[in-house]
Amino acid sequence: MLTVDYDKLGIRPGDLLLDLGCGFGRHGYEAFRRGARVVACDFSQPELGQVRAMFRAMVEAGEAPRSGMADSVCGDATRLPYPDNTFDRAIASEVLEHIPDDTAAYGELMRVLKPGGTLAVTVPAWLAETICWTLSDEYYAPKAEGGHVRIYTESLVRSKLAGAGLVPGGSHLAHGLHTPYWWLKCIVGIRNDDFPLVKLYNKLLVWDIAKAPWITRTAEKLVNPVLGKSLVVYATKPVSSGGAAQVRADAVAQAGSTQGEATTDEAELAHA
Repeated sequence: MLTVDYDKLGIRPGDLLLDLGCGFGRHGYEAFRRGARVVACDFSQPELGQVRAMFRAMVEAGEAPRSGMADSVCGDATRLPYPDNTFDRAIASEVLEHIPDDTAAYGELMRVLKPGGTLAVTVPAWLAETICWTLSDEYYAPKAEGGHVRIYTESLVRSKLAGAGLVPGGSHLAHGLHTPYWWLKCIVGIRNDDFPLVKLYNKLLVWDIAKAPWITRTAEKLVNPVLGKSLVVYATKPVSSGGAAQVRADAVAQAGSTQGEATTDEAELAHA
């Protein structure tokens, strides 16, 4: 289940991609299939082992080019272990809402991207997330390490990207069919997976992911603009430092008017 549109991200064979906050690696796997060289980065060690094993299994099964490269690395989003201007593309999917100092994370994404490189940020969409927070404290786990610490609006994401020196571009909402499922879980209990309606809805979502039938794909396209569970915003790193400075200046001006709202040696990166 992909949230990012790879055509909008502009990923090409041979691109070096950072999948920040990779989780179990779904975006990294697709990028690897497309011939990218992938670094899947997360703060959780157990998940990284599974991601690395899947990369190897993909190579053995012929699902990714043997000439490609993929590995998983433990890292802190606010202090990435890579030099400036390392990556052609980057994805930060459903991670920034967990990071208290998200400004530092946006800054690091800007720093490690090459000039002209593109980034896709995905976060829980405002409407879906606001209702989930209203229905259940357990949903966003306010007292647990790794819980959600903020609700993003699109204007806030764009402001954060611009403040880091990136140029925000297109955006869209995704996974509209998942929003009512999470509202239902918030009502009956986040961990109450045996509730009959939750089980039935889960089967529908699994069927949709596995088979992608036209009826659910069409339905999701229709509801995404309103009920999308995830917001995706794309951005580009300016080619010139002057462009970045202008973006920051524009962001400051916007914030004031809308208040409230070196290339890395490949030897350093392990091969799958």
